[in-house]
Amino acid sequence: MEAVFETNLPFPNKRQGKVRDIYDLPADPKAGDPRLLIIATDRISAFDVVLPNPIVGKGALLTQLSKRWFRFIEAKGLCKTQTVSGDDLADRIPAHVMQSSVVARKCEVVPIECVVRGYLDGSGWKEYQQTQEVCGVKLPAGLQRGGELPEPIFTPATKAEQGEHDENITFERACEVVGTDVMTRLRDTSMAIYKAARAHARERGIILADTKFEFGWPVDANGKRTSDELILIDEALTPDSSRYWPLDAWKPGGAQQSFDKQFVRDYLQELVDQGKWDKTAPGPELPDSVVAGTIARYREAIEKLWGEVKVN
Repeated sequence: MEAVFETNLPFPNKRQGKVRDIYDLPADPKAGDPRLLIIATDRISAFDVVLPNPIVGKGALLTQLSKRWFRFIEAKGLCKTQTVSGDDLADRIPAHVMQSSVVARKCEVVPIECVVRGYLDGSGWKEYQQTQEVCGVKLPAGLQRGGELPEPIFTPATKAEQGEHDENITFERACEVVGTDVMTRLRDTSMAIYKAARAHARERGIILADTKFEFGWPVDANGKRTSDELILIDEALTPDSSRYWPLDAWKPGGAQQSFDKQFVRDYLQELVDQGKWDKTAPGPELPDSVVAGTIARYREAIEKLWGEVKVN
């Protein structure tokens, strides 16, 4: 399989995020709506730093997983998603790039990341240890790392620029940024998607511990908002935006086996603990064993959730 680490396609206004390349596309030939090409490359980031070597096949796998979740979310009537037709583009995008790509409705991005947690880990666990709260949500005493919360909680975060760290904030602070009505809709939609996805995953032997969503408002060719309807954008329920754990190995009280990039984070944290890296760019190169272990975990999770996903 050919790696997709950098792209150079004949479309204007290329933007490059930590793991995604984005281009403007010609308007939808039928609806006339402005579109984007969003490419999930094989780049991987951890601690908000892009690492130097790719996880070959990661972008294609995660794109196919996102598309399946988008269909699931729309079929249940939970939220509209960004996906639109790209049939007119097949001869302009290489096949190995197309399988890592989503053709998306252009949107104005809501500047809040919508995190839902059903289990206590990561930054939520660290905050709980200090304050017994996560993003202002008071939690019972005595919870363990990796333990299930009494009810899922909504814990928003700011959207950081590349190289900066996202900041967990309270719901009230998020309301100050985008308004109470918008945040209420974001919270309710995020919680509904999480609960439906968690049930689907659990039936297949996987715990969806937490996840992050991003939303936007549709815009016209001039960037003017055309509707106040919120649309799910970016990615949906991938191992890059979620924590997935095997149900049969789940044991509260410590770190969990995972199907996500926690495998990479754990390796890098060892380097930090040994004084070999300080969580700033440039990141260290991953050894072959970590690369292979990461892609194997991604593939296993996807096959458990949806069956075999073929990428070339």
